[in-house]
Amino acid sequence: MSNRVVITGLGIAAPNGVGIPAFTHAIKTGTSGIRHDPQLAELQFSCQIAGKPDVPEALQLQYLDPLELRNFNSNGILYGLIAGIDAWKDAGLKITEGNDPDWDSGVIFGAGSSGLDKLREAIYKVDALQVRRLGSTVVPQTMASGISAWLGGKLGLGNQVSTNSSACTTGAESLLMAFDRIKNGQATRMLAGSTSDAGPYIWGGFDALKVCTYKHNDCPEKGSRPMSASASGFVPGSGAGAFLLESLESALERGATIYAEVLGGHVNSGGQRGDGTMTAPNSMAVQRCITQAMAQAGVTGMDIDAINGHLTATGKDSLEIENWSKALGRAGKDFPYINALKGMVGHCLSGAGSIELVASVLQLNEGFLFPNINCEDLHPEISAIIDDACVPRELINVNLNIIAKASFGFGDVNACVILKKYING
Repeated sequence: MSNRVVITGLGIAAPNGVGIPAFTHAIKTGTSGIRHDPQLAELQFSCQIAGKPDVPEALQLQYLDPLELRNFNSNGILYGLIAGIDAWKDAGLKITEGNDPDWDSGVIFGAGSSGLDKLREAIYKVDALQVRRLGSTVVPQTMASGISAWLGGKLGLGNQVSTNSSACTTGAESLLMAFDRIKNGQATRMLAGSTSDAGPYIWGGFDALKVCTYKHNDCPEKGSRPMSASASGFVPGSGAGAFLLESLESALERGATIYAEVLGGHVNSGGQRGDGTMTAPNSMAVQRCITQAMAQAGVTGMDIDAINGHLTATGKDSLEIENWSKALGRAGKDFPYINALKGMVGHCLSGAGSIELVASVLQLNEGFLFPNINCEDLHPEISAIIDDACVPRELINVNLNIIAKASFGFGDVNACVILKKYING
């Protein structure tokens, strides 16, 4: 069995917009969600700016009841619940009632960690000999599979319920895992996505690695500068993105809105060989990931209309462009359009791939390319490979047929997804 797989629902909790309407407006207008973070300043971080979704208590109560919120302290699970439940409802699906779960629907929702603030709270209580005061929700808030377990229970899902974790490739990988399950006939619908916790205990290690910018603490919105000559490191971010994937047959039967078709993709690793390390990509593996994704999708480099890159505003941006150019066999004016969402939201770590994939699907469905903000000074190593016009600085309305989205993560892991505009028939 080989089903065609489409996306019929979207959800988002991003630093520059919670909910699809707000997020769509933000990316079209080039609105940044990066702000000064007083807690990072108080803790003497070098980078004192960050991207965090704004989720007031009134919004939280739409996803968790007051009793659940009373001892709730896991922002990553919260972001994932918002994105995941919104994607489910956006697809026109109802929450399962009664005793029987929905056997045809499941969830693969990724995370890099779960409930680190809750875990810290628990550690302090244990060390203070207060183990009996931990409460009943510490385990579901801090277990690695917490986000998928919460979503599975909230929605009553009876198919596979699982959490994947592959650093910054997590979101793209989760979508491809869900895609495979539907394509092979093991599920009719799958909720896919990924989320990331926020806060100093997540971001501190990156600050220590000196990969975060320290030059823009007084001008946060200018801090994240993918592909820019003046880029000085990434800005930490957080949030979640989600998709409802289902077989084309099911979508047509339901009369569902179809945002895009997933043609295929590929996941691989460079094995930390060659120029690959724990923190740097193996260029041959990156190129192979892209070419294998196109092969599975049945497209060529010339078919790609636009790329949504990983592009973190570090010294590896020019290498990524070089790898795309070699994999697609295109350069100069012949190179596709390329944009980087991290200029607006920062690097959302395990949530990055899914948040950026939501942006990719919106561009494909609505026919636009969001602007690359903070990239007025394209890096000379990049301009030596591709034409300046391939990097839009303003909103472009353009008919797109195929978008390639790739994510690359610590551990020398890679994922590439090929998305196509759905046309009836």
